Amino acid sequence: MRYLLIGLGLLFFSHTFSQENCEAYKYYGDTLKCKACEKAEESSKYYQFKMQFHQKLDEALKIDSTYAYAYREKSTAYLKSGDFITWKKIIDKAVKYDFEDNLGYRAWCRYQFFRDYHGAIKDIEKLESLVTYDIGNGINGHYHLNIAKAICYDAIGEKQKAIQIIENQLKVKNYFIGLFDYYQLGVLYYESADFNKALIALQRQIKENDLAEVHYYLALTQKKLNNLIAYKKELQTAKTMYLNNEILFDAYTHHYNKIFLVDIENELTK
Repeated sequence: MRYLLIGLGLLFFSHTFSQENCEAYKYYGDTLKCKACEKAEESSKYYQFKMQFHQKLDEALKIDSTYAYAYREKSTAYLKSGDFITWKKIIDKAVKYDFEDNLGYRAWCRYQFFRDYHGAIKDIEKLESLVTYDIGNGINGHYHLNIAKAICYDAIGEKQKAIQIIENQLKVKNYFIGLFDYYQLGVLYYESADFNKALIALQRQIKENDLAEVHYYLALTQKKLNNLIAYKKELQTAKTMYLNNEILFDAYTHHYNKIFLVDIENELTK
């Protein structure tokens, strides 16, 4: 299983974002941003919740009030502390001054932390309309932003649109299949009563990244197809894997379509 990618994503998100190359600004003749960047570098000496961390970033913004990186760094501390109103005000400034580096990040946070599905869709579709290149993954690496967009459409009741988005993304040339792409697609097929497609997608997910949740939905799918022996077998596998902690996991929030042990046990008693 590709848990290494999960770990790398969490490691990346649990720290401040990679410092920019200040010399690049100097190379392109933007001496003001170069100076702001150099001042912002000094914040790396301090913990995100320390006053000095924010003071250094504020000093950078006094040099150049359009320096998006400083706004994004400041916003992250407020996000982690739970001050979502202040986070939104500050990240909006980062997006204003550099949408390419920050619009996708804001979209992901709207989806993951606030379940602001409409807001996330709006940001992702805006980013798609503004760039000609691949918009990439969410900040923790778990999903491509288009898969996240599909999840958001599912959450607001547009399952067929969600299915189409994931199917299209999986057809993109050289697309690197995400850790849970086929799981989310399989659940969508299941909930749309397309059980044969659900079976295929969930079995494909096992090859990519096997999880307890996958076997839980495989069990439900087999039950709908009247394969009761396979249904019971998949449920037992789901329980064993869950107890071994082979599950959908995120350090900050629950994954969409997350299943819990009680769900498996309740199904076993039916």
